[in-house]
Amino acid sequence: MGYNLDHNSSTPLHVQAEEYIRGLIRQEEYRKGKLLPNEVELSKEMNISRNTLRQAINKLVTEGLLVRKKGYGTTVAPQNVMSNARNWKSFSQEMRAQGMQVQNFELHMSYKTAPEEALKFFGIKNGKQLLCLERLRGKPGLPFVYFISYFNPAIPVTVEEDMSVPLYEILEKKYGVVVKTSKETVFARGASAEMAVKLGIGEGEPVLVRKRFVLDRDNIPVEYNIGYYRADSFAYSIEFTND
Repeated sequence: MGYNLDHNSSTPLHVQAEEYIRGLIRQEEYRKGKLLPNEVELSKEMNISRNTLRQAINKLVTEGLLVRKKGYGTTVAPQNVMSNARNWKSFSQEMRAQGMQVQNFELHMSYKTAPEEALKFFGIKNGKQLLCLERLRGKPGLPFVYFISYFNPAIPVTVEEDMSVPLYEILEKKYGVVVKTSKETVFARGASAEMAVKLGIGEGEPVLVRKRFVLDRDNIPVEYNIGYYRADSFAYSIEFTND
């Protein structure tokens, strides 16, 4: 069924089209990743030119509400997870603070040889295997981050842990480890073939890499964590004060 814009209105047609599309992208099916109708279909539906329609779509792309990929189509942009450099939270806490539900799409626990950077952080000189937790996470229907965590071997976490419980809750309630500080580095790189498959993007497309060096209340290393985020899903907020 067509949607006829008011050509006699004082409100420009591209603004009316923009409001119509805003209504579309609030619908659950589009928020879950369904492609919006193509430009030919939408322009006919609204009885406007494709140039007018493009003006409306461009505005929503600029606002970060839509993502347009050549040869694929236009979709609703994933809602960004915001992280504040002054007040760090776990991923679950970040999601809850923004009203998002957490979903694990993959979860693997095993013992692996840790990277040199992790061994150095934990004060280990040899190539000892450490407990490694790998999780593909996101909100329902949209995985957008792959986490790899290594743990201080002094903490007796095992592969048998019930990871349906938030990680830091397990550490505190079961092992008496209360995390306090996270030293972080964030940078961009192209997605590897394996990471691209996990995150549902093209190989070489940008991902944001977030390294966390997590310490407890006594400044003892707890966790070395690397998160690979889809670049369209994560924003890092930093606030500076000039004394």
